[in-house]
Amino acid sequence: MSKRRPSMVDEVEFPNKTRQFLDFVGVTRSSQESDIEPVEEATHHHLSLNQICLPSQQPRRYFEASAMESLVASIQEHGILQPLLVRPLKSGFYELVAGERRYRAAQQLQLEQVPVVIRDLDDRDAVQVSLLENLQREDLNPVEETEAILQLLSIRLDCSSEEIISLLNHVANLQKQGTEITNNVVRNQWETLERVFTVIGRLTPDSFRSHRLPLLNLPKDILEVLRQGQIEYTKARTLAQIKAVNERQALLQETLNKNLSVREIKKRLQPQITSSPDSVVQTDTLPNRMRDVYRKVKQARTWEDPRKAKALEKLLAQIEALME
Repeated sequence: MSKRRPSMVDEVEFPNKTRQFLDFVGVTRSSQESDIEPVEEATHHHLSLNQICLPSQQPRRYFEASAMESLVASIQEHGILQPLLVRPLKSGFYELVAGERRYRAAQQLQLEQVPVVIRDLDDRDAVQVSLLENLQREDLNPVEETEAILQLLSIRLDCSSEEIISLLNHVANLQKQGTEITNNVVRNQWETLERVFTVIGRLTPDSFRSHRLPLLNLPKDILEVLRQGQIEYTKARTLAQIKAVNERQALLQETLNKNLSVREIKKRLQPQITSSPDSVVQTDTLPNRMRDVYRKVKQARTWEDPRKAKALEKLLAQIEALME
């Protein structure tokens, strides 16, 4: 009986969701495969940090300072307990696939060598593994998470981010109309997309479309601090209502300096909204909100949830009372 080749999952402690995805995309092999050549059990290698380079595109751009300090202290005391995942390059160097925080901590500590698992991965698989590994991190901010999911979907469906967004909107419209997907290509794409979201586990396609994609349309100054993890996205979306750049940046800076709450931001926001003709919030905000809420309630079929139906009935009674 032939000996099974150890898969990447055997050697690297990935979160369970990442393992599921690796199997889904075909990066790992199942233990039932019988055509695998017998090999020696893989062991961890050690490489010089100078032999490892970062990929040109990184899912993460910012790392929270206190978390990095904690990791550096842990590695200084205990060493690197989980090896980095790298892949060999034709140049003789190795490209980092997973473990960038450990890599950066090792650089700070000026370690000469780090433990690694070396795997032959093509560009497509390397990017997918890196994206999924990062998407399982609790400290990934919502902008990086949104961009990573879009990139992952683009790879899996072999299409652009714009086409992914178009697919999400198209199916949402069909669902709103109560119409089934009849186009086979669209149906296959949607099934693949749903499987990816199932593995990611944090969001549904609809919540991603409704609550995450709008973040990418925020003004650049707001988007940048959100990407850096300096501000919560609820505050970012509130600040984005100010069209005038100077006023927005001034309130943004005050929010960062004083850690203003959303309520405090709205209090400071109100005079600027009423005095600015270019503001996105107009005098007909209330009618727009009513239409938007009605659309969302109808789409979500809120009344089918007994708990929510009771609350909805109470709210409707209050609205009816206002009209008497």
